[in-house]
Amino acid sequence: MPTIFVPAEQLPEICVVLRDDPELRFVVLLDVTGVDYYPRDPRFELVYILVCPGVAGYGTAPKRLRVKVRVPNDGHVPSVSSVWASANWGEREAYDFFGLTFDGHPDLRRILMPDDWTGFPMRKDYPVQIREAVKTYAPLQVSEEEFLANVKAGGRPAASKASGPAGRHD
Repeated sequence: MPTIFVPAEQLPEICVVLRDDPELRFVVLLDVTGVDYYPRDPRFELVYILVCPGVAGYGTAPKRLRVKVRVPNDGHVPSVSSVWASANWGEREAYDFFGLTFDGHPDLRRILMPDDWTGFPMRKDYPVQIREAVKTYAPLQVSEEEFLANVKAGGRPAASKASGPAGRHD
């Protein structure tokens, strides 16, 4: 797939040309994703996958284009959600997972991680060690007699020795 590198500060203007030029007509933004090249400098890149469907009024032939943007060290890039509405959620995902900030984005907030999540889990330096004990549960064991008694009781637990006083399971 052809790939071009675009300077972050020129991203919106170049994207408008890619979308509107009659010879190009990349009217569909399929995906926006981030890449962490830690410890390289600059550390992050954004990858945009564009499509020209090649139908009447939309370019001469179907084609795809990969647009890459090296993110400045401050983590700020301009949003292209005003160029392609489909960039909205992809940019939010890159913010949520990598901590990249899209200047001019209409609703830049977490999209997949909980609001109170700390950190950005797709960064290569994100701590992934889990220090919590694994939770396991034993399956419920009932005898054939208890099962039949529960069925006869209409699905409500029947009285048994293990159920406590008055046969209640509350």
